[in-house]
Amino acid sequence: MAHVEDRWMRKARDENGRLLFDDKGKPILEKDPKRYGKGSRWRLRYDGPDGREKNESFGKKGDADNRKKVVEADLLRGTYIDPDAGKVTFRKQAEEVLDNRTLDPSSRDAMRRRLRNHVYPVIGAKELGVLAKRPSVMQGLVAKLEASGLAPITISAIMANVQLVFAVAVEDELVLKNPVLSKTVKLPKVVAKKLVVWTPDQVLDMRETLPDRYQATVDAGAGLGMRQGEIFGFSPDDVDWFGGFVGVNRQLKVVNGKLFFGLPKGGKTREVPLPESVKFALAEHMRLFPPVTVALPWRTPDGEAVEVRLFFVNSNGGAVYQSAFTKVWQRGLTRAGIVPKLKPGEKRGHRYREHGMHMLRHYFASVLLTDGENPKAVAEWLGHADGGALLLRTYAHLMPKSEQRMRRAIDSALRRPASAADGPQTAHEGST
Repeated sequence: MAHVEDRWMRKARDENGRLLFDDKGKPILEKDPKRYGKGSRWRLRYDGPDGREKNESFGKKGDADNRKKVVEADLLRGTYIDPDAGKVTFRKQAEEVLDNRTLDPSSRDAMRRRLRNHVYPVIGAKELGVLAKRPSVMQGLVAKLEASGLAPITISAIMANVQLVFAVAVEDELVLKNPVLSKTVKLPKVVAKKLVVWTPDQVLDMRETLPDRYQATVDAGAGLGMRQGEIFGFSPDDVDWFGGFVGVNRQLKVVNGKLFFGLPKGGKTREVPLPESVKFALAEHMRLFPPVTVALPWRTPDGEAVEVRLFFVNSNGGAVYQSAFTKVWQRGLTRAGIVPKLKPGEKRGHRYREHGMHMLRHYFASVLLTDGENPKAVAEWLGHADGGALLLRTYAHLMPKSEQRMRRAIDSALRRPASAADGPQTAHEGST
């Protein structure tokens, strides 16, 4: 049971140390000379689930009585959360999550940067227990992120990281609720832009403007749907030259400037059909630039080294750094006329980001969907883990409309084959 005590008052005693009572038999109270007027007056005492005594202080008796009811109910239901557990700061809890949670190295690095740059300055020093009871503080964090000029999609990523920190705290019974999930916390709406896909001429022009050693990267991206990291982790040993398939088995990653190999996004490998045109381009690339064996750590920057023969390496025979290739790619965008040449003093902006190497994957998907390929199959070849839901949201406007498919199907079904003497019309005549 929980008990509320008055810390400022004590039971009065006579000169012999015996308790004094009033005419109704209740103990007479007097001011405690050592405690009266010092600190919170009311103290709630109870035994926690672990059998240890807990103490909570309150300035008003009503608050202590209300807390007493909550504690007794929570102890009875088994939902009690130790208020001292939530006294850890958000930053300390977040760093423990980053250190102990099973996260992809690049995901951990990105989360650490987001929290350090945008979250710690606002709520890093605040206690979890206080934050868990104040969803308004979370909304205030969102407002500060908006005021700093961050894009809605970036804010969503940051708040997803904050939500993860609180989710772990709830699991560890440090706090009872996750304030980010409160209905009062509203994130800025992410307005999806209608995807614009490169034309065949832009893809081919881009290929021609890149240095010779990188031209076949366009074939791997536009012809196999590979991501940039997958292209630079691509090996001739992943190709079934006779069966006509390519295994997407790894990607080249970088964390804190250190390169390493890892599984493709989502931690899953996949198999993609190999078109003849891409097969020829890869073979020609191997003739001009023989594969180079590169040794790099596996899965983490400090993992055990593995050796992989790579299709694409830099001019020094080493693995390709994304930052270095980005400059090559951006020069190619300008030469191909996809992005206008910068004016004096003008900075590279969103135009270059919008036309990154991911445009090759968009082209791959759009070509197949426009031709009527099964969206689920395309999603598998792209390495989407949601069975095609993301694919449909992204490329729905590129897919043939139902009425277009219906017209083609009926026109084909009602057209007499040139080499046949019968068909729908013949069957109709025979039935009359």
